[in-house]
Amino acid sequence: MTEFVGSQSFIGLIYLIASALFILALRWMNAPPTARRGILAGETGMVLAIGGTLLQLGIEGKLEHIAISYGWIFVALGIGTAIGVPLGLVQMTAVPQRTALSHAFGAFCVTLVGTAEYYLGGTNIPPFKMSVLCCEVILGGLTVTGSLMAAGKLQEVLPQRPITFKGQNLFNLSMLVVAIGIAVYLVRNPGAPHLYPVMVGIALVFGVMLVIPIGGADMPTVISLLNSYAGLSAAAMGFVLNNKLLIVAGALDGSSGFILSVIMSKAMNRSFTNVLFGAFGQVSSEPRRRGSRIRDGSGTGTAQGAGTLRRTHQAWSRCAVCDSSGGGPNARTHERAAGGS
Repeated sequence: MTEFVGSQSFIGLIYLIASALFILALRWMNAPPTARRGILAGETGMVLAIGGTLLQLGIEGKLEHIAISYGWIFVALGIGTAIGVPLGLVQMTAVPQRTALSHAFGAFCVTLVGTAEYYLGGTNIPPFKMSVLCCEVILGGLTVTGSLMAAGKLQEVLPQRPITFKGQNLFNLSMLVVAIGIAVYLVRNPGAPHLYPVMVGIALVFGVMLVIPIGGADMPTVISLLNSYAGLSAAAMGFVLNNKLLIVAGALDGSSGFILSVIMSKAMNRSFTNVLFGAFGQVSSEPRRRGSRIRDGSGTGTAQGAGTLRRTHQAWSRCAVCDSSGGGPNARTHERAAGGS
């Protein structure tokens, strides 16, 4: 067990500085002149967070308990860096799908950590910890598959048109209710490991069903909403692991993603309730009464359709995770998807 004088106070100071840097990163990334400074602040905060967490694990003796040395952790960090650097060198027009992949990786990590905590805890998991653990894996699971679907649509690996069927929202809601029901049962009876994989599987399927009815032109809103889900799942993981910095970072990520989703919805003339129910590939009744020939949430052939398409590109330019409004192959792809082709 590693120990040194004032270790807990030192780690608390590291967490405090990292939290402040995360907040400043969000503030500075609001404007282009300070965006680079914001990214650097976020990177520095993450390095401090990782270092503080490793020190905390060493002090508590958890590494010795699970027979893992710092060497293996640094190997994992090296593998992650080797994967992350090429992902960061993509063209600007491919940033949206790269961001979606980042969300998928983060949510997959959250789901794995929650699964490990459940099976390591056995039947002795307290109700509060079990409740946040279930929230963690449900949000994490749907974010994994939802982000992969969003990346596939943006990369044109999957069809960009909305894929719908009769009773889709009712089916999705039924899956969510079943997953929540299993979570409630596990909170009351954690010693039912056969139900846990069912809950995770439903969350993974729900993520797919959440994204397929959404057209490719609306993916910026989807990505920001999935970012919110990933942040909330990370905050829940912070409660499970008793890590205060993770709670702060997850709450910042979740709230900022939610606010960005609302802004994107308004910029593209979408109802945010439609975003939540995965139906904003549908045509709203209001433009139909004005005689607009809008398809798949955008439109062609009328002034109303042109205005909606214009708002779509304005939303792209406002999006904090991408900047595809300036042209390029991906921008043309989004324009074709917005036009219903």
